[in-house]
Amino acid sequence: MHDTHHESEELSYKQRRKKSREFKTRAEYLEHELSIMNPKRWGINLPFRDYNFEPEDVVPALAGTIGKVVMVAAIVGVWATALQVQGVELSPGFVLENTRYEMIIVGLIFAFLFSGFLNPNANLAGTHGMMVAVIGSVVASGGHPLALGVSVAVMGLALSLSKGGSKLITLTGKGVRGGLLIFLGLTGAIKYVGQLKAWGASAEVGVPHLATVLIGVTIIVYAVLARFKMRWLSIPLCSAIAFGLAYALGAPFAFKTEPGLPNMNPAYWWGESTGWCMGLPTGAEWLAVIPWALLAVAMWPPDFLGHRVFQEMNYPKNTKALMNVDDTMSIASIRQAVGTLLGGGNLASSWGTYMIPAAIAKRPIPAGAVLTGIFCIGAAIIGYPMDLAGWKPVVVVALLVGVFLPLLEAGMQMIRDEKSAQAAGVCIFASALVNPVFGWSLTMLLDNMGLIGDKHRGKELKFADSVVIPGAAFAVCTFIMAAVGILPGIPAFLDKLM
Repeated sequence: MHDTHHESEELSYKQRRKKSREFKTRAEYLEHELSIMNPKRWGINLPFRDYNFEPEDVVPALAGTIGKVVMVAAIVGVWATALQVQGVELSPGFVLENTRYEMIIVGLIFAFLFSGFLNPNANLAGTHGMMVAVIGSVVASGGHPLALGVSVAVMGLALSLSKGGSKLITLTGKGVRGGLLIFLGLTGAIKYVGQLKAWGASAEVGVPHLATVLIGVTIIVYAVLARFKMRWLSIPLCSAIAFGLAYALGAPFAFKTEPGLPNMNPAYWWGESTGWCMGLPTGAEWLAVIPWALLAVAMWPPDFLGHRVFQEMNYPKNTKALMNVDDTMSIASIRQAVGTLLGGGNLASSWGTYMIPAAIAKRPIPAGAVLTGIFCIGAAIIGYPMDLAGWKPVVVVALLVGVFLPLLEAGMQMIRDEKSAQAAGVCIFASALVNPVFGWSLTMLLDNMGLIGDKHRGKELKFADSVVIPGAAFAVCTFIMAAVGILPGIPAFLDKLM
């Protein structure tokens, strides 16, 4: 019996694979696929030998592509707006061209090559959505996009190589995780529903009831899909329904982005009168971005945590296909360095609009990553899909059903007793006071010390795990946020320090 088990362990993925018709349900087949995978970490992983493609892989690839267009355009758009306020004269098509450029970079190198072939345990390097709110302050404090991007890459690589990211996630209890996911899901849903309401009621659109109709239909469709265990279809199906309904209700839409390639020359993007029209950063501009880069990297652990949780909830227990947090941070750091040096404006993080649907669909990272890379490059070159993916009704509905509702559900599932409920409540309250990074770091410290949640947790952990590491994380995050002026009631003192 032991020899037979050992022999089965030695068999390759290809040898252990079975056809889907040999299983009673589709879910059983997909779980079997996950259980027999043995990804090579920083090795060559080939399609059909080490993993296979399934129809379910198309959904996270589409969702990830839609999310990528939306988030990169948001990041670059905020950069452009803030720089123009400071007197930098960017070209009218700057945001679109830089977004297309970033789509090609991430699609070709990091989705297709890294996550698809070299390390299937690393999630794709996506966009750091939390940083959208602070980019204006980065520019106002004298920061430079190239300096910020490179600084984030260096600090992120240091955290990943020291395995600090995975350590912080290990020390985050279930109650803290649940509270963080609920807060992110709820605030995101409220924000984007509000945006859709405002967009529909605007003079440009003139359809004030658009949000009510779209969200109402989306809720019904999502509920039906959940009932039949087909939530993995929610993003493409609900996005298509949103487009059709919004257009039928009279919302204006037109294709504007023609096929083509953006300028692929880094010298153009970092020229003094071309691209960013800023030239290379000065010493003062490098110093100005340090606190913001620390803040960006400090926000990574809760972001990465939220994505891995979905795999843990949907994958079988014996799988080797789970996302490696430290490797994902390494790839996000490398992606940040490469994208920035080439001229892109994106700020990297774990790719949530890909990972969450992929986990729900019970699919491993690599197959969908390859398709995502192809879709991103195709959308950037063809142009017209970027108009579809970036249209407000499609954006809002895709994010609601693909990110915010699943975040809410996962968070609620993690709160199963009074102890975890207490930690979750404190996390939500603290996050509402400042932001999710503050809420996560403070609650992790209190939870590990046994002051909230499980009172015995502090006694069971080593002193370093219960006090030193969580305390240092909280102190660093709080100091940085105070220095850059995002702690309520405390004026920024970064200028005085410099």
